[in-house]
Amino acid sequence: MNRKTFLRSLIGGFTFVPLAVQAEPAAAEKANLDLVTRFCESFATRDMEKIGAFLSPDLVYRITDTAPAVKGAEALARIRAYVDRSTSIEFKILDSWVRGSVVVNERVDTFIRPEGKVAYHLTGVFVVKDGKIVEWADYGIR
Repeated sequence: MNRKTFLRSLIGGFTFVPLAVQAEPAAAEKANLDLVTRFCESFATRDMEKIGAFLSPDLVYRITDTAPAVKGAEALARIRAYVDRSTSIEFKILDSWVRGSVVVNERVDTFIRPEGKVAYHLTGVFVVKDGKIVEWADYGIR
């Protein structure tokens, strides 16, 4: 047996499977992904009651990786400040994935303000518990 025949005999017994095979999300994961998607869409309404309905009262929110996290009422006030300063808001989701209670999305958030348009390219990381977002952190993409 030559080397080529030997290698073929070794390889012939193996089935190759891609290393990164993504399983279909479970029902709870799909619900978490849907919740975060609807939350992002709710910003277009600029209605803080609708936006806040997706959030836990104990929400921990970090607007950027360099800003300190804020919690609860302070987090809601920070979100309200962005909403109130804008005449129009769009969160355009470019991609999303979910693993258990963690939802990650890549977005472009666009805010129309009296002084002009501002857009941020972000990765959002959300933690969902009992049907509410309990943690939200955004990381800028440069």
